[in-house]
Amino acid sequence: MALKYSFSLVPYMLLLSSLFAAGVATITHGELLSSMIGVQGLIYCKQGSKLTPIQGAVARVTCETADEYGYEGEDVTVLSQATDAKGYFLATLSPSEVKDYQKVRIKECRAFVELSPADTCSFPTEINRGISGAILQKYRLLENKIKMKLFTVGPFVFSPEETDHDKSIPNGY
Repeated sequence: MALKYSFSLVPYMLLLSSLFAAGVATITHGELLSSMIGVQGLIYCKQGSKLTPIQGAVARVTCETADEYGYEGEDVTVLSQATDAKGYFLATLSPSEVKDYQKVRIKECRAFVELSPADTCSFPTEINRGISGAILQKYRLLENKIKMKLFTVGPFVFSPEETDHDKSIPNGY
């Protein structure tokens, strides 16, 4: 099954070029949704010792929330755009996409490897917490036209076959 995606690399190149001027910061509770959130990374296929970028792969970002009183709320989940020919992905979440975002506090966000279009390399691995979820901790603040907190995760890896270690960790935990 081949999935076909196309998107322009120009916005991603602009984001990456602005990283050099941005500092790195750490999340403190409650401040995450004050601007757009971006999560970037790479997705590869690992066959033996060889890593090959996967085009058309998808990552998932899931954030736990709490309401204004501190009670657990609905998780917020977004999928990345399909990876480009170099395996690069970007997932974005803006405050307006979160129901009642003025009253919601993000507790923790994790990025997961989600989907590979490659029939020969479709098993997610735990490399860089691809199955259990890489916690978003440090970001770079991009202040070009759009103010964005950009997190980098991974790289995430798929393999041609499922390993015993990867079977033991359920997706999403």
